[in-house]
Amino acid sequence: MSTERDSETTFDEDSQPNDEVVPYSDDETEDELDDQGSAVEPEQNRVNREAEENREPFRKECTWQVKANDRKYHEQPHFMNTKFLCIKESKYANNAIKTYKYNAFTFIPMNLFEQFKRAANLYFLALLILQAVPQISTLAWYTTLVPLLVVLGVTAIKDLVDDVARHKMDKEINNRTCEVIKDGRFKVAKWKEIQVGDVIRLKKNDFVPADILLLSSSEPNSLCYVETAELDGETNLKFKMSLEITDQYLQREDTLATFDGFIECEEPNNRLDKFTGTLFWRNTSFPLDADKILLRGCVIRNTDFCHGLVIFAGADTKIMKNSGKTRFKRTKIDYLMNYMVYTVGNSSWYLYDGEDDTPSYRGFLIFWGYIIVLNTMVPISLYVSVEVIRLGQSHFINWDLQMYYAEKDTPAKARTTTLNEQLGQIHYIFSDKTGTLTQNIMTFKKCCINGQIYGDHRDASQHNHNKIEQVDFSWNTYADGKLAFYDHYLIEQIQSGKEPEVRQFFFLLAVCHTVMVDRTDGQLNYQAASPDEGALVNAARNFGFAFLARTQNTITISELGTERTYNVLAILDFNSDRKRMSIIVRTPEGNIKLYCKGADTVIYERLHRMNPTKQETQDALDIFANETLRTLCLCYKEIEEKEFTEWNKKFMAASVASTNRDEALDKVYEEIEKDLILLGATAIEDKLQDGVPETISKLAKADIKIWVLTGDKKETAENIGFACELLTEDTTICYGEDINSLLHARMENQRNRGGVYAKFAPPVQESFFPPGGNRALIITGSWLNEILLEKKTKRNKILKLKFPRTEEERRMRTQSKRRLEAKKEQRQKNFVDLACECSAVICCRVTPKQKAMVVDLVKRYKKAITLAIGDGANDVNMIKTAHIGVGISGQEGMQAVMSSDYSFAQFRYLQRLLLVHGRWSYIRMCKFLRYFFYKNFAFTLVHFWYSFFNGYSAQTAYEDWFITLYNVLYTSLPVLLMGLLDQDVSDKLSLRFPGLYIVGQRDLLFNYKRFFVSLLHGVLTSMILFFIPLGAYLQTVGQDGEAPSDYQSFAVTIASALVITVNFQIGLDTSYWTFVNAFSIFGSIALYFGIMFDFHSAGIHVLFPSAFQFTGTASNALRQPYIWLTIILAVAVCLLPVVAIRFLSMTIWPSESDKIQKHRKRLKAEEQWQRRQQVFRRGVSTRRSAYAFSHQRGYADLISSGRSIRKKRSPLDAIVADGTAEYRRTGDS
Repeated sequence: MSTERDSETTFDEDSQPNDEVVPYSDDETEDELDDQGSAVEPEQNRVNREAEENREPFRKECTWQVKANDRKYHEQPHFMNTKFLCIKESKYANNAIKTYKYNAFTFIPMNLFEQFKRAANLYFLALLILQAVPQISTLAWYTTLVPLLVVLGVTAIKDLVDDVARHKMDKEINNRTCEVIKDGRFKVAKWKEIQVGDVIRLKKNDFVPADILLLSSSEPNSLCYVETAELDGETNLKFKMSLEITDQYLQREDTLATFDGFIECEEPNNRLDKFTGTLFWRNTSFPLDADKILLRGCVIRNTDFCHGLVIFAGADTKIMKNSGKTRFKRTKIDYLMNYMVYTVGNSSWYLYDGEDDTPSYRGFLIFWGYIIVLNTMVPISLYVSVEVIRLGQSHFINWDLQMYYAEKDTPAKARTTTLNEQLGQIHYIFSDKTGTLTQNIMTFKKCCINGQIYGDHRDASQHNHNKIEQVDFSWNTYADGKLAFYDHYLIEQIQSGKEPEVRQFFFLLAVCHTVMVDRTDGQLNYQAASPDEGALVNAARNFGFAFLARTQNTITISELGTERTYNVLAILDFNSDRKRMSIIVRTPEGNIKLYCKGADTVIYERLHRMNPTKQETQDALDIFANETLRTLCLCYKEIEEKEFTEWNKKFMAASVASTNRDEALDKVYEEIEKDLILLGATAIEDKLQDGVPETISKLAKADIKIWVLTGDKKETAENIGFACELLTEDTTICYGEDINSLLHARMENQRNRGGVYAKFAPPVQESFFPPGGNRALIITGSWLNEILLEKKTKRNKILKLKFPRTEEERRMRTQSKRRLEAKKEQRQKNFVDLACECSAVICCRVTPKQKAMVVDLVKRYKKAITLAIGDGANDVNMIKTAHIGVGISGQEGMQAVMSSDYSFAQFRYLQRLLLVHGRWSYIRMCKFLRYFFYKNFAFTLVHFWYSFFNGYSAQTAYEDWFITLYNVLYTSLPVLLMGLLDQDVSDKLSLRFPGLYIVGQRDLLFNYKRFFVSLLHGVLTSMILFFIPLGAYLQTVGQDGEAPSDYQSFAVTIASALVITVNFQIGLDTSYWTFVNAFSIFGSIALYFGIMFDFHSAGIHVLFPSAFQFTGTASNALRQPYIWLTIILAVAVCLLPVVAIRFLSMTIWPSESDKIQKHRKRLKAEEQWQRRQQVFRRGVSTRRSAYAFSHQRGYADLISSGRSIRKKRSPLDAIVADGTAEYRRTGDS
């Protein structure tokens, strides 16, 4: 027994999670996992496996078959799936995408189905059915039908408008064009007409319409450069390269038209960086991987044209597989209102005549009559008003000029109208990094050369100035004019040449890299494997050392106007383990030098012990780290000819090693990269968007926790955390391995206390960390899978039998599965509890699916309101999963925006969206609902008190027309205006005091307690409005000697007192008075009296005698002073206690907003936000800044093999014009 339990709680020690790798094990097939290790296979399993292989004609994971230029092949019967009953469709999706929810046939039924999920709509439908029965109807059926149709119609029109916008966007994308081979020629076709197996041609700056296999291109060896910003948020170019065979034979139109290759590959999935398949062509098979696949959403860059074969189309493409499901989102208040409708509805069922002993048909009818009479406790106008208020709030967001980004002419946009008040209740924000917090622009900011720091505001004489002009680079013909630098002393040093290390520093930047260069109209264009590397080469170019050209074994540099060419002897490329790259060159003078750049941690280990500027450079690195700049150390060494010759032999041997080539190369690199001489360090700024630290600071003060979820590497993510002040020097950072041990210990404790499976054990709330202290969690995707038990492990092969098991085996298997599920759930809950104890959480190297999973875990286990914000296609799943999704309309396309609920151009606008619009919307909606329930309880429950005096006859206490118009005209406008315009404090004060936001997070303004307080207030008001006139009317005589105590005068008195009371009550509830508010309150009262006198006139009675029966009542009753005194007394008794209670509460127990309102004039001066001061302590820096390098291996292999070097090729027009144009290979492979 103990062995079994141990096996379930022991973690997989074999494979330690790799922080540098983006995990995709969540989608790996069992076969892929099984192939990772070779265990001894039991004989029975071998027999089973062989039987399986004999039954299956191809490998299990490669079941997707594509045949080039053969559409009929994909229409064969065995590729058809049954969709519905006998309707079949091909398993190969067409290339048309559908993000809309409805079409012409499904709109009405689906929309009505969604609307009737709302309890209130069902409630009113039931009332309508009751009112259609003449025997029990106390009100006309149209009084419910017309408002219900209005509510359903308005909501349907709003949904239709939203869906039409989605249709238009889909239509625009589906109608984009590209060239497809049809009838042996390239013809222009729309994207939606493309099918799997088609051969297509794309040109420079075209979007890739589907997932395609690259066949050939205009570049050498059919290289193709693509920008993947839509997929992963990275703007640096990546290269893809076709198979050698397709590059050789598939350049011309006629050969592409006759291409009949056959592909077997994996089924469609969401793994962006993985692809497995095989091309069968010319009686040979060729392996395919992700480097040969162009994904939908990429953009072709720096490549004149390319050809490809469509493998996955439309909904099967990887970008669409990552988009997640579209969820129907509703606010917390919506759910609460549903429960309140049930509560009110159920309470009304017991308001009957109480004749339990002899139920009769009459009693039955009266019971249902009361159901109809009392339905106004939750009137349908409530939902009409809610929709109007939400629509108005959405327009206020759209019209807010302070959320308008003038640079790109981008206003804020509320893409939904149903979630506004939820913006005032956010607990957790999940943010992408690249393009959301940062601009994804790297700029050369500072450097340290020979122990001297450059980059401050200094003139050429080395004097510091606060105000100094930007350095003028016009002396340099190669300068691009984009670098903003203010240290004139550095320019003086370069031009004077007094310190040779300064020139050597920038020469190193110009020569040690894997950047590709291209000339367009005389301008140099660089393509770098990472934006950091591009920034460094551009900096060297501006300072006079311009990288001009390279061949397979040479590199040409312009050194202060003098062109020099160096022989490249070896490029020692970067990878995530080495964290550095080197280049070995021979100078024109014949000297051999090694230049190296890399992370300070690895460079300092390899320095010569006699480096005089080592400590000064370390101090500079600490300063740069405190300024959250990304750093690299630069160093060099001179190599003797003999030493290089010996090393080169080892290098060549390692280069052709048949096994463990990468490990062998790394070992050889180590031998030469030692005894280095330190030149200095660079400092690059990963530019944050404007206002990011201020926004995060204010949101933190509003008790909103911010989690950053990014695919970037750990060092970069940590550095951005410090830059945007999520992390500080006082923060204790916990990593994956730390929390893994904490969670392991917690699971052991829980198991010892009765285990994860003890259903009845009382929950014990323990903290993971001791109280006090500021903690943050930084975790990678690999550790996330490990900790959350999402990582698939190989099944025990003994259990993987295909033959039927015994009943006992089945039972044990089921129990084991349940225990594992329970353990996984408990582990996930523990992780969420631990993470939520931290002030900040950064998840790096995570997949789009993991981003959504983290959001879902917090939703599930914390029951908290979540908001996700991002700007790329890799954020779409997260945006759809969160309660509220926000899209940044940045440089990464519109995928995130199209899936979002709100969109704007800059992260800083989030503080205004939440702290101003969100908080106001929440307060307004809560005030509106509390008041609406109050006024309708006060109005409706008068019928209840009246029933004790009318023999339970279901007679109404008011005139029918008053009942009809009460919520439509007499009390609607003031409450609508309060719901649209009210504000407790101004927008500036809302931003200055973020703590005001907390009331929404804690549901303090509208909950069951507040609801029952409103109910009680309404009950007491209804009692006062009924019993004071009742007492006044008993045994009274008017001035004319007649008793005014008739039913109609009594109804007018109660109605008049009610209208005045509820309209004055909203005046007491209003915090922000305008002329419009005042006019609406007094105008509503005046409107009531005007309409009442008209409806009670003799003229209208003559025209419609059956509809208007209160002839002359108003004029007769209201000419009696006694009636007016009764009305005034009722109103005073209703309102004076409210005034007294409000005065006492504001004086003795003032809320935060009350205090701010009281001192608002003194607080009007806007407080300027200031960055937290960093305390620099020499030599005791507790952290390193992120080393500035690519996330992946650079272009070194490409350069050294010569495959990227362009030779003269025919232009695209020549190929189309001359079908016989020959393409010869441009380099030996």
